Amino acid sequence: MTLEFAPPDVVTIPSVLTPRLKLRSWHLTDVEPYLAMARHPDMSLYTSSPSRIGSVWGMTAFQIGHWALNRFGMWIIEERTTGEFLGRAGLYEEYGWPDIEVAWTVRRDRWGQGIATEAGAAALEFAFTEVDRERVISIIHPENKGSIRVAEKLGLSLAEGPVDRDGEPRNIYAITREDWAACWQASTPAGAD
Repeated sequence: MTLEFAPPDVVTIPSVLTPRLKLRSWHLTDVEPYLAMARHPDMSLYTSSPSRIGSVWGMTAFQIGHWALNRFGMWIIEERTTGEFLGRAGLYEEYGWPDIEVAWTVRRDRWGQGIATEAGAAALEFAFTEVDRERVISIIHPENKGSIRVAEKLGLSLAEGPVDRDGEPRNIYAITREDWAACWQASTPAGAD
């Protein structure tokens, strides 16, 4: 038997540049810094964080697979000037999810620097302009004040909650395409692109 090869299916994960950040695809070299980030005790206060290298490796494969299946997903956040690993941000839609979710996880030592907001804003723009969604949500533990502030800065507002999510209370914050466009246009100076 002689094998014949067809052209490969290619999944393109776009990189996104913001003023300070580069959102890029996942690499195996991200496993170690992600594990170091996830092991900080504050990282698992409101969500589960993988604590073993095998779990992070599996999560990395899952994130790449999410892009392959959905043509959107989470990116690694890098600092543009240094290439330093800062966390992850992007879009997520698990089976049975009420809508596409914008989410972020930033290293504990970089909290309060606007990184989640900047990366989240890029992910929202991608959701509305490239993925063509009408609504985006963020599922947040009611006590996670930092993520609630980020969601509100991005224009999301409380839509439902608390709801039970795997035995834990969660609030659902949401923004529609129309509200996002109004918010984006209001923040863009006249005549600017």
